[in-house]
Amino acid sequence: MKPPRRSRSSRSTRPLWRDPLVVRSAQLLLAIALFIEILVIAKHFMATRPVRQGISTAANAERALGAGPLNPRIYRVDYGRLDERARSIVDRKDMAGLAIAVIEDGQLSFIKAYGVVDASTGEKATPQTVWRWASVSKGVAATLEALLARQGKLRLDDPISKWSSTLKLPHDNQNVATLADALSHRLGIVKNAYDDRLEDNVDPALIRGDYGPLFPMCPPGTCWAYQNVAFDVAHEAVEKATGLTYDEAARRYIFAPLGMTSASTTKEGLVGSASWARPHNARRPIPVQDAYYRIPAAGGVNSSIVDLGIWMRAQMGGAPGVLPPDILFELHVPRVFTPHRGLAPYDLALKNSAYGLAFRESDYEGHHLIWHRGAVRGSRSEIIFDPVERFGVAMLWNSTSVKPTGLPLEIFDQYYRLPFHDWVQVGKP
Repeated sequence: MKPPRRSRSSRSTRPLWRDPLVVRSAQLLLAIALFIEILVIAKHFMATRPVRQGISTAANAERALGAGPLNPRIYRVDYGRLDERARSIVDRKDMAGLAIAVIEDGQLSFIKAYGVVDASTGEKATPQTVWRWASVSKGVAATLEALLARQGKLRLDDPISKWSSTLKLPHDNQNVATLADALSHRLGIVKNAYDDRLEDNVDPALIRGDYGPLFPMCPPGTCWAYQNVAFDVAHEAVEKATGLTYDEAARRYIFAPLGMTSASTTKEGLVGSASWARPHNARRPIPVQDAYYRIPAAGGVNSSIVDLGIWMRAQMGGAPGVLPPDILFELHVPRVFTPHRGLAPYDLALKNSAYGLAFRESDYEGHHLIWHRGAVRGSRSEIIFDPVERFGVAMLWNSTSVKPTGLPLEIFDQYYRLPFHDWVQVGKP
């Protein structure tokens, strides 16, 4: 029996993969899939753009310093999370702008500005915006004196009376107290002596002359009480030792050698900048408080967040040609234990606190940190770093709010691989 013959139609049937309808359907599905993939990539690109901007700014700063950018694959900080936290902070009604710099492995790894420099105009903050350092400025004064001591222009154990004609201490202790005592707040007088008179625009030189009748808390060099007007004998010593103005000396010995192109120590250096952060009370701009520019060693420095990051990098050993290890040791070695300060959780977490030459020292979760904060009306600042791990965080913001102060510990917790702790508490007053 012969097999049945195939019909003509069955012989002409095409394979399914060659059927035009099937091909068009497959092409349509591929196009849809490709479109969805493009949307996903674009969404991811846009979501990570702020993080990539922060990384790119840091990389450019490192190149300007003559170093290659840090390899992002070794980052231990989740900069996406940091970016979200920073945005949530500046969205608060008591905040205006905020700038952050992070250093990993001794190199700038992230620099980003958030919010506005002026809430009345909506002008955005940028990495080039200039902000006030407030009391973080004190580290510049101490570093200047340490550099001048290394050059033999002065000695840190010189009596203050050799370099300042304005400071009068109880029992004529200006002849006993040293420049190092002034830099470490060990003058034996009450905390923040006559800062209120400075803010009432009294000449700081006259104020320093009125300390003599104060009750002596302790002999110089034996107890700690934070100062501003008295600390500024450093500016007198620097000018007398160099023959330069304090601003000229800071530029010659520190800012220019480190590449801190935006840094200055005067009010004109702030308000003359192309972009500068107006001080704010909540989101209301307020006048610049210029009293602390009259004591520049204690609170006069301004710069961009890039330059504050460069400054912190140098304090971590990143510029040995300008700040060699012996200078850093002189500055950072603890000289006096300090009373516990503050009741905020992030303050209570810092243990065994001490003070060096214009730098604070504390232990956190088994690590030794060097840090300082600053505040003048409407502007705040902070640097905090681990010199062993070569990891640090610097921040500047133009608000009376203290809310950002807890953010560095959240970043340190990431770096140390510790569980998340809500040090900022963004949603609370």
